[in-house]
Amino acid sequence: MSLKSIMRELKELKDGIGNMSKRGDQSKLWRSRTRSHVAPDEAPLESQLSEQSPWANLPPELLLDIIQRVEESETAWPARAVVVFCAAVCRSWREITKEIVKTPEQCGRLTFPISLKQPGPRESPIQCYIRRDRTSSTYLLFYGLVPSEGESDKLLLAARKVRRATCTDFVISLVADDFSRASNTYVGPRRMHCILHSIPVSAIQEGGTAPTPSALPQSLDEQLSPLHSSKGKEPIVDTISPSIRATPVFSPGSREPLALKNKAPRWHEQLQCWCLNFKGRVTVASVKNFQLVAAVEPSHNVSPEEQEKVILQFGKIGKDIFTMDYRYPLSAFQAFAISLSCFDTKPACE
Repeated sequence: MSLKSIMRELKELKDGIGNMSKRGDQSKLWRSRTRSHVAPDEAPLESQLSEQSPWANLPPELLLDIIQRVEESETAWPARAVVVFCAAVCRSWREITKEIVKTPEQCGRLTFPISLKQPGPRESPIQCYIRRDRTSSTYLLFYGLVPSEGESDKLLLAARKVRRATCTDFVISLVADDFSRASNTYVGPRRMHCILHSIPVSAIQEGGTAPTPSALPQSLDEQLSPLHSSKGKEPIVDTISPSIRATPVFSPGSREPLALKNKAPRWHEQLQCWCLNFKGRVTVASVKNFQLVAAVEPSHNVSPEEQEKVILQFGKIGKDIFTMDYRYPLSAFQAFAISLSCFDTKPACE
């Protein structure tokens, strides 16, 4: 049987099981399938259906070969959804798929929801764009260079602005029409309080690593403990998930948190102005455009090359359209949370 035939049958199996589940619980299925489009950590299949499926009894060697071939061939969305289908067949398929599919830091691709909270690649950044809807105060993060003509780009995260008396919050979700904290598509808040307390400065030192969660928590706390800055009014972007909070990444005095700063612009003689090199990713001049690099001291022993690397860049390319490119040690969730600061009345960083 050819690989295309296998993939076609897997998709039919996935769709068929979805239709059967729909008759049982319409609301639960909608949320489950919506999340599966971003790639679920848990397969929405009943054990009885898995046992009846002939795919569940494939020899491990053959199964490993099939999923490896799928992983290597389907590298871009929407075709990469086939990798998600593999993880949704049954438990054995899911475990092997999770073993084969690497983290964004290792492969440079986003597959499962947990990928959105894992660090990006160390060299080439992951390129995304944000679409703003002024009427509903929502912001949609898509996977891709620029908006496509068919409007079929991969939605990664969505945020809605919530104005309060003393501050502005953004609620971040996996879908664009459900921002309830009780929903399984809820990812977390973004508070406007840029020190990243979940990332130590050692992450960008030679041989350093950034926190890499392996699974999304089953439920997120309604209230996250506030973070306090040692510099008083220095803004803090609260982007730490409860699963990371449970085990502190560092203790005071042992490992310092990573701080980011605006990259210094350079004077352009011909244009007679200060400019940043966005390498063609930003086309419209705006006060919202920025590039962030690591803010380190000589005692941190970070190489000059690493200090010059742009960790996050954000800029305008059209009316209500902005590009967002990020790399290690930031995750998509953290990069999105920082970028949302540009849509508030307070600056993202000093």
